[in-house]
Amino acid sequence: MKNIRTRLVELLRTGCCTPQIAKIARATKEPATTIHYNVKKLEEEKAIVAYKAVFDHQKIDQGFCAFVMISISSGEYGNPERIAKELVKNPNVESVDVCTGTWEIIVKIRAKDQAEYYELIKKFVSRKGIRKIITISSLKQLKSEFLEL
Repeated sequence: MKNIRTRLVELLRTGCCTPQIAKIARATKEPATTIHYNVKKLEEEKAIVAYKAVFDHQKIDQGFCAFVMISISSGEYGNPERIAKELVKNPNVESVDVCTGTWEIIVKIRAKDQAEYYELIKKFVSRKGIRKIITISSLKQLKSEFLEL
């Protein structure tokens, strides 16, 4: 049988999933048609943005996780979204938040290992407008947005 693991993981990671209507119907004791109608309505209202698989990142070669705090230069301070939108394009970037305080941008990165992370961070530092970064490495994730691990 053909091994499409890498392609499958990437598709699931980027939102190629669907809700389990029958399972939701059993849990709510509502007809599947009612569930389907309500889910479609939430999608049309953009209340549901995407469906994604939740992974054990160690098993898909993304076991290294780091949070990168970024301070931007004063020339970029008026538009931190410009830099944030550039960072979003990287497939290793899991989330990007523009925030207040000492750091203007916080980025969550997943990589295979520390060596791959190092290559990514060199690209970040070389971007125009980034003044300073600090990295916090995650040792173990106990809860994600979706479930306790």
